Amino acid sequence: MSVPQLNRRMVLEGPARVADGAGGFALSWLVRGVLWAALTPGTGREVAGEEVRQSQTAYRITVRGAPIGSPQRPTPEDRLRDGARLFTILAVTEADPRGQYLTCFAREEVAT
Repeated sequence: MSVPQLNRRMVLEGPARVADGAGGFALSWLVRGVLWAALTPGTGREVAGEEVRQSQTAYRITVRGAPIGSPQRPTPEDRLRDGARLFTILAVTEADPRGQYLTCFAREEVAT
Protein backbone atom coordinates (compact mmCIF):
# COMPACT_ATOMS: atom_id res chain seq x y z
CA MET A 1 0.00 0.00 0.00
CA SER A 2 1.29 3.43 -0.88
CA VAL A 3 1.14 6.17 1.74
CA PRO A 4 -2.11 8.13 1.29
CA GLN A 5 -1.98 11.91 0.91
CA LEU A 6 -4.00 13.11 3.91
CA ASN A 7 -4.55 16.63 2.60
CA ARG A 8 -8.14 17.41 3.61
CA ARG A 9 -9.11 18.59 7.11
CA MET A 10 -12.41 16.99 8.14
CA VAL A 11 -14.43 17.20 11.35
CA LEU A 12 -15.57 13.90 12.89
CA GLU A 13 -19.07 14.19 14.37
CA GLY A 14 -20.98 11.63 16.42
CA PRO A 15 -24.74 11.44 17.02
CA ALA A 16 -26.23 12.42 20.37
CA ARG A 17 -29.81 12.22 21.57
CA VAL A 18 -30.98 15.48 23.13
CA ALA A 19 -34.25 15.88 25.03
CA ASP A 20 -36.71 17.94 22.98
CA GLY A 21 -38.67 19.24 25.99
CA ALA A 22 -41.82 17.35 24.99
CA GLY A 23 -40.85 13.94 26.35
CA GLY A 24 -39.00 12.83 23.22
CA PHE A 25 -35.57 13.18 21.77
CA ALA A 26 -33.98 15.00 18.84
CA LEU A 27 -30.80 14.00 17.05
CA SER A 28 -27.86 16.36 17.49
CA TRP A 29 -24.25 16.06 16.33
CA LEU A 30 -21.25 16.49 18.64
CA VAL A 31 -17.74 17.18 17.40
CA ARG A 32 -15.42 14.30 18.36
CA GLY A 33 -12.28 15.58 16.71
CA VAL A 34 -10.52 16.76 13.58
CA LEU A 35 -9.00 14.23 11.18
CA TRP A 36 -6.79 14.67 8.14
CA ALA A 37 -8.14 12.60 5.28
CA ALA A 38 -7.71 11.53 1.67
CA LEU A 39 -10.98 11.61 -0.27
CA THR A 40 -11.56 9.27 -3.25
CA PRO A 41 -14.89 9.62 -5.08
CA GLY A 42 -16.77 6.61 -6.38
CA THR A 43 -19.87 6.32 -8.51
CA GLY A 44 -22.90 8.51 -8.09
CA ARG A 45 -26.60 8.17 -8.71
CA GLU A 46 -29.78 10.16 -8.45
CA VAL A 47 -32.55 9.02 -6.12
CA ALA A 48 -36.13 10.28 -6.20
CA GLY A 49 -37.63 10.95 -2.77
CA GLU A 50 -41.20 11.89 -1.93
CA GLU A 51 -40.64 15.62 -2.30
CA VAL A 52 -37.08 16.13 -3.56
CA ARG A 53 -34.51 14.36 -5.65
CA GLN A 54 -31.13 13.50 -4.18
CA SER A 55 -27.75 13.03 -5.73
CA GLN A 56 -25.78 10.33 -3.87
CA THR A 57 -22.07 9.74 -4.35
CA ALA A 58 -20.03 6.99 -2.72
CA TYR A 59 -16.60 7.89 -1.29
CA ARG A 60 -13.63 6.12 0.22
CA ILE A 61 -12.17 8.33 2.92
CA THR A 62 -8.78 7.33 4.31
CA VAL A 63 -7.72 8.59 7.77
CA ARG A 64 -4.98 7.69 10.24
CA GLY A 65 -5.59 4.54 12.25
CA ALA A 66 -6.86 4.65 15.83
CA PRO A 67 -7.55 1.82 18.30
CA ILE A 68 -11.05 0.41 18.58
CA GLY A 69 -12.93 2.42 21.22
CA SER A 70 -10.86 5.59 20.69
CA PRO A 71 -12.91 8.76 20.16
CA GLN A 72 -10.64 9.48 17.15
CA ARG A 73 -11.76 6.24 15.41
CA PRO A 74 -14.77 6.76 13.13
CA THR A 75 -17.71 4.35 13.41
CA PRO A 76 -20.64 3.64 11.07
CA GLU A 77 -22.87 5.87 13.22
CA ASP A 78 -20.67 8.93 12.64
CA ARG A 79 -20.27 11.45 9.86
CA LEU A 80 -17.42 13.56 8.52
CA ARG A 81 -17.88 17.25 7.73
CA ASP A 82 -15.88 19.22 5.19
CA GLY A 83 -17.24 22.75 5.43
CA ALA A 84 -20.88 22.49 4.34
CA ARG A 85 -20.40 19.00 2.88
CA LEU A 86 -21.50 15.98 4.96
CA PHE A 87 -20.31 12.40 4.48
CA THR A 88 -22.33 9.68 6.24
CA ILE A 89 -20.05 6.79 7.29
CA LEU A 90 -21.47 3.40 6.28
CA ALA A 91 -18.53 1.12 7.23
CA VAL A 92 -14.95 1.34 8.55
CA THR A 93 -12.08 -1.09 8.02
CA GLU A 94 -8.30 -1.15 8.34
CA ALA A 95 -6.65 -0.07 5.09
CA ASP A 96 -3.41 -1.96 5.78
CA PRO A 97 -2.35 -5.01 7.84
CA ARG A 98 -0.73 -2.89 10.59
CA GLY A 99 -3.79 -0.67 11.02
CA GLN A 100 -1.89 2.56 10.36
CA TYR A 101 -4.76 3.82 8.20
CA LEU A 102 -8.50 3.30 8.18
CA THR A 103 -10.82 3.34 5.18
CA CYS A 104 -14.26 4.81 5.76
CA PHE A 105 -16.86 3.88 3.16
CA ALA A 106 -19.13 6.91 3.08
CA ARG A 107 -21.96 8.53 1.15
CA GLU A 108 -22.55 12.20 0.38
CA GLU A 109 -26.14 13.23 -0.30
CA VAL A 110 -27.12 16.49 -1.94
CA ALA A 111 -30.68 17.64 -2.65
CA THR A 112 -31.11 18.55 -6.33
